Amino acid sequence: MPNSFRLRAAALTAATAAALSALLAGCSDDSGSDSGGDEELTAQKLDWKDCPAPSEAEGGGAAPSPLPDGAEWQCATMKAPLDWDDPKGDTIDLALIRAKASGEADRRIGSLVFNFGGPGGSGVATLPAFGQDYAELRTRYDLVSFDPRGVGRSAPVECLGDKQLDIYFQQDATPDDAAERTELLDNTEGFNAACDKNSKQILPHVRTTDAARDMDLMRQVLGDEKLHYFGISYGTELGGVYAHLFPEKVGRAVFDAVVDPTQTPEQGSLAQAKGFQLALDNFAEDCVSKVEDCPVGNSAQDVKDRIARLLEDLDRKPIPGIFPRELTQTAATGGIAQALYSKDFWEYLTDGLEQAYDGDGRVLMVLSDALNGRNENGEYSNITAANVAINCADDKPRYDPAYVERKLPEFRKASALFGDYLAWSMLSCTDWPVPGAADHPDVSAPGAPPILVIGNTGDPATPYEGAGKMVDALGKGVGVELTYKGQGHGAYDSKNKCVQDAVHGYLLDGKVPAAGTVCS
Repeated sequence: MPNSFRLRAAALTAATAAALSALLAGCSDDSGSDSGGDEELTAQKLDWKDCPAPSEAEGGGAAPSPLPDGAEWQCATMKAPLDWDDPKGDTIDLALIRAKASGEADRRIGSLVFNFGGPGGSGVATLPAFGQDYAELRTRYDLVSFDPRGVGRSAPVECLGDKQLDIYFQQDATPDDAAERTELLDNTEGFNAACDKNSKQILPHVRTTDAARDMDLMRQVLGDEKLHYFGISYGTELGGVYAHLFPEKVGRAVFDAVVDPTQTPEQGSLAQAKGFQLALDNFAEDCVSKVEDCPVGNSAQDVKDRIARLLEDLDRKPIPGIFPRELTQTAATGGIAQALYSKDFWEYLTDGLEQAYDGDGRVLMVLSDALNGRNENGEYSNITAANVAINCADDKPRYDPAYVERKLPEFRKASALFGDYLAWSMLSCTDWPVPGAADHPDVSAPGAPPILVIGNTGDPATPYEGAGKMVDALGKGVGVELTYKGQGHGAYDSKNKCVQDAVHGYLLDGKVPAAGTVCS
């Protein structure tokens, strides 16, 4: 079944936004030490070259265009141990991308490494899409990102093929009877078995602790004494694990859209149900508050009631989506969730709902495809495969159908719309071939320098409360919390001046904002 939206970056790419615009236009424990490893790996030299077009696993598309100042993106491959417990054994190739600092050489601080979340998102594909947003940071840093192990070009996890994924994502992820539950379980078992068959070698080695050790090797290969880091969504969990393993190697670090590191998978899914429901409430209120009439409801409650009826109708009878696929209840739910990741895309949600009420499911399906990593050519990135593989390798709990059924009332109370979907998604790891590492990650980082931790009060995917929990878990004197009173997943890319000034002040000049700063 489709994995939950849990911890996905899931930002709408420029290509997705363009497709939507065109469609609508046509319609009405190694603390303080280096990561270790073979000396040949730490001494390796990266061969930076012009970047190729993204692979299918990275999402496809054209090679990255130069930045507005003419700077070219450069790509390289770094070797890392397949198994960090055997650092002199087999190696894998990790894909990296960078744009060199634009300012004077004597003001360059070093590399600023980005992880945009997921888990499963390709940093090599994502950084160029949003590179201009970080122009100020590039004045003193090389902007660097990478495909974490299991993702994109970095020993990607492979499960089902494109045609199989089309069928997989058409299934009913919220079963109503025994037959539908059996089908869901069979499909989940089949997906997991395909991952094991096609990716057996890499599956035991995609834990977040492995990726954190990769980042410390990356720091050394890039020639940096400290790791300067910008983590978003799951990237905050990765950053927290890095800080736990290598507190003395942390440089200036920012965590945005913060994962609650104290939660079990069940608690995280329940928190997301509440978070997406809050975002839906805010969308509905925003729609009806505009001067013109809201086209999808007469009141906020009417907006939500109509959405609920649409999903009930789609459960009984899907409507045409993008030929030959139909818009199912599950696809519509995913499309709605995707649009709630950013207030900038609420207008697409309004248009998509309005058209779906008239029997046209194309817009909601484009949004659903974006969530699942499908491009308009019918090719899927490996974000779903990597997301499942990394989550299941990290998360120790395994849930069975009887447990999910007992929990359904609690999830439905959290969200009538998203509760069932997120409850049943807990079965993703039930038959996974690799055991999970822990109930939740350890991010305690005594001795680390200040880390700026930014929580957004309207964040659906990583609810605001997680920022405070991250600060507490990092330990006294490490996490510095900043609150953004806004909407959408994350804060920096909202372009709020208060937030960006705080981030720039820290990353560029080392000025730590006062703990408890509030931006609105």
